Amino acid sequence: MTLAEYKKISLPEAPGVYFFRDRANAILYIGKATSLKDRVRSYFAPDLNKTRGLKVVSMVVNAHAVTWQETGSVLEALLLETELIKKYKPVFNTKEKDNKSYNCIVITKESFPRVLVLRTRNVLEDMKKDIAYTFGPFSSGQALRDSLKIIRKIFPFRDTCVPYAGKPCFNAQIGLCPGVCTGTCNEKEYKKIIRNLVSFFKGNREEVLKRLTKEMNSEAKALHFERAGEIKKTIFVLTHIRDSALIKYTEVVDNDMKSIRIEGYDVAHISGTARAGVMVVVENGDPNKGEYRKFKLPEKINDDYKALQEVLERRFAHTEWRLPDLIVIDGGVGQMNIAKGVLSEYKLSIPLVSVVKNAQHKPDHFLGEVKIIDTYKKHILLTNSEAHRFAMSYHTQLRNKNLLSIKDNKRKARMK
Repeated sequence: MTLAEYKKISLPEAPGVYFFRDRANAILYIGKATSLKDRVRSYFAPDLNKTRGLKVVSMVVNAHAVTWQETGSVLEALLLETELIKKYKPVFNTKEKDNKSYNCIVITKESFPRVLVLRTRNVLEDMKKDIAYTFGPFSSGQALRDSLKIIRKIFPFRDTCVPYAGKPCFNAQIGLCPGVCTGTCNEKEYKKIIRNLVSFFKGNREEVLKRLTKEMNSEAKALHFERAGEIKKTIFVLTHIRDSALIKYTEVVDNDMKSIRIEGYDVAHISGTARAGVMVVVENGDPNKGEYRKFKLPEKINDDYKALQEVLERRFAHTEWRLPDLIVIDGGVGQMNIAKGVLSEYKLSIPLVSVVKNAQHKPDHFLGEVKIIDTYKKHILLTNSEAHRFAMSYHTQLRNKNLLSIKDNKRKARMK
């Protein structure tokens, strides 16, 4: 997406969630903002490749349109963003999809459900059968804690106290537990709170407001003015959320090289024999040899284009492997077209760079996005060099194995 295309969009100066979309309208990236206009405009700064990093540059390059959804507060934007990322799994929201264990909110399956903050690893391993709802993951633990402080003042909930214990817990004394411990809040009333809490966590504030307004009118009609007044206060707070403390968490740092994964591919053979394909990985600017992979190719594959296609298809069939932020291949336009075709087949929008060699098999020039090449040239060359070295090593290994097999077969034939 270009600056000229962006200037045709009229975004509001309001909090909300924005979506970068590709030509097929698929969502590439979901983000949150205190001001949608200011936040999206920052993606089109002239020094983007230097200030924001590879992920952001490649995302903007792949984008064709920006859409958005306004929210009533930054808090709602934070919650809605998390729910939508979990629902749509955009390819550029890799931070939320990596193997780290982030915090999430869970609501338990109990008569008086507890609302807890747990690590995602603990949810999967320890408590899954006891959980009714899970929200997250939230990459910022501090943002989550600050959010819950705001939410709990609107919808008090139980976390550790024992229902009908007779003695108010500390949170009940300061208004953060509705009083399930003392019995002042019965199971029916508490489930109303949980229902509203679930809707709010899902980003459905309007649904909650509609439900509360209906309940307030019903209580007033029944002459329960005290209860109607309490609900009216909740509605007011819900429509006047003060969440300035969350503003500092809405801007994501995108230029951390430690999170960048570059994958390089190469194929080696001699006259079509012992054809070997490899994948290498460079992370944090260094080779991650534990992530290297070998692909033994069938003898029926008799050209480099088909060999590269075979390697890439087999690699991306492994959906359990983390997706790269950049792919580096060896070759020219033909290899680039093969790689683009495979990415299209798997519906992936990952930037590609090809290293074109001269007659002495030394890097001559590059094919791909100029901004990405300029920013990560050193890492691209390292990845390409490692791919070539690893491919030749694996090819030699296969060739030696084949030679030993031929010699062994000849020896056995002479013995007959």
